[in-house]
Amino acid sequence: EVQLVESGGGLVQPGGSLRLSCEASGFTFSSYAMGWVRQAPGKGLEWVSGIRSGGGSRSYADSVKGRFTISRDNAKNTLYLQMNSLKPEDTAVYYCVKYRGARYYSNRYAPDEYDYWGQGTQVTVSS
Repeated sequence: EVQLVESGGGLVQPGGSLRLSCEASGFTFSSYAMGWVRQAPGKGLEWVSGIRSGGGSRSYADSVKGRFTISRDNAKNTLYLQMNSLKPEDTAVYYCVKYRGARYYSNRYAPDEYDYWGQGTQVTVSS
């Protein structure tokens, strides 16, 4: 059974940092691209970032570029999202997603490319 379990969310002040983790199980983690998708209150789903299976290729939404860093540890079956210089508009539930293959083809929200989602972790940026 595929499982994606996010952690690391919480309340942080503007300008602060958080690191999200996503522990994966039930599949060969190193063979699949992974990503992060978020949903802000009252808004639709937004693709945040993706990383190919080997970790050598990463992409970011323009809204987070230069502030967020996606990474993965294939030995630990874990995906990360380092979030720096957080803004109130980053407030959202963040979901870890597994892509259907080793790479991804769209730098935007593309639900047909994901076959599993985590339960989400809440990130709140507020003073």
